[in-house]
Amino acid sequence: MSGHISDAVIRRLPGYYRQLRLLEKEGVERISSQELAQQMNLTASQIRQDINCFGGFGQQGYGYRVQELKEHIGAIMGLDERHRMILIGAGNIGHAVANYPTFQAEGFITVGVFDVRPEAIGRNVAGCVVMGMDGLEEFIRDNDVTLAVLAVPGDAAQAVCDRVTSAGVRGVWNFAPVNLSVPNGVSAVTVHLTDSLQILSYRMKHSEDK
Repeated sequence: MSGHISDAVIRRLPGYYRQLRLLEKEGVERISSQELAQQMNLTASQIRQDINCFGGFGQQGYGYRVQELKEHIGAIMGLDERHRMILIGAGNIGHAVANYPTFQAEGFITVGVFDVRPEAIGRNVAGCVVMGMDGLEEFIRDNDVTLAVLAVPGDAAQAVCDRVTSAGVRGVWNFAPVNLSVPNGVSAVTVHLTDSLQILSYRMKHSEDK
């Protein structure tokens, strides 16, 4: 595997995994890069280049074994591991994330939910009783938590991030509208919810221009 994989390639991996999982459910055993490209609105050469970043999984003139390639890409993304995660912020976004149906099937297991609001503490969210923030670090250490989902206001996000990463969390999925600073060895992804709508607005505007 190459020492450096571009962000563009990494962003395409979930799409490959999703399409291959669909093909597997449909009973497709083998697919060529050309056929996969047509289904995903990419080029065959782009798909081959992306997949070759992680080793050669296809055969000339034969294509890719769907199940094998899906499993390889899943392993590359760490989906062959179970991720014990906590949710901080039990508001609307927190509820939506906690109850999203496919996370657990993909190995992302919510083991704790936290909030600062007295009215939220004690409620049940996705099978977890919402806890206050006082015992946050102890819970992370005692429950081998590796991933934290932040659904908190922007002005609180960095402080919460500092607490969870200092307690041993290695990944932060951030829904607050700020970019976070994390220590070496910790990964963070910020979801800007308005970005997709703004991109859609741009495309609608310029498709009209065409």
